Amino acid sequence: MLRISNTVIGILNAMFLLLGLASIGASIYFHLHGGTMCQKVLQNPLLFAGLVFIVVSLLGLAGSCCKLNSLLYTYLVLIFLLILGFIAFTVFALFVTNKGIGQAVSGRGYKEYKVGDFSHWLQHYVVNGKNWEPIKSCLVGAEVCKNLGGDVHQTQADFYRKNLSPIQSGCCKPPSYCGYEFKNATYWAIPKSGPKEPDTDCLTWSNKQNKLCYDCKSCKGGILANIRKEWRSFAILNCCILLLLTLVYCVGCCATKNNRFSTYNNSKFRGP
Repeated sequence: MLRISNTVIGILNAMFLLLGLASIGASIYFHLHGGTMCQKVLQNPLLFAGLVFIVVSLLGLAGSCCKLNSLLYTYLVLIFLLILGFIAFTVFALFVTNKGIGQAVSGRGYKEYKVGDFSHWLQHYVVNGKNWEPIKSCLVGAEVCKNLGGDVHQTQADFYRKNLSPIQSGCCKPPSYCGYEFKNATYWAIPKSGPKEPDTDCLTWSNKQNKLCYDCKSCKGGILANIRKEWRSFAILNCCILLLLTLVYCVGCCATKNNRFSTYNNSKFRGP
């Protein structure tokens, strides 16, 4: 194990280096070619992640190939900090997403969501006024509701049977309790008597395709439901990454021992 540890560290860090270069390349591509608001939001995180991968992988490559324990010790410290960071984020993600199941609607194939059903942290730091505008621009730019209104032959019964995503349910139609009349998936008529409930979401709804219910609380609830689902899935991915980082850390420890052993043998062979 000691003899092959340097080779394994070299191979793993070469892969991390390529991953870091790909991440930076994607960030530069989004910067130069514009793209949707969703892609622009990813520019800085991709750039930061790419730089971290490159710095860590170069330390590992230099330490293993040149047998420099000073670099490997720095590399192991960074890997250890990454392990702690992933553990902290996984625990935090599970903690803030322990609420928000969604409410079933009678006669519908989809659920509807309310902001108040989710944790206070998600409410105050994810869908607050400052952060909501970029999220809304991303939704409009991605045209998340466009495919719903594409079927002109779709009936009301067909639409009610659809299994809408949380974002489609919250952002692309008015809440069911408003009592609006279905015309098509993204066009609803207000009854002459007005909305059944005096809720702000019912008044916010617009048939303009660039507005719809993007400013509704139900849309924010749909976003939070989607984040909850993705963060729960990401927690599983984090566990796999933690196993990989732990393996890299163990192999790195073996590589430092191998370097010390090689240095000791070389000095013994040369003599005083």
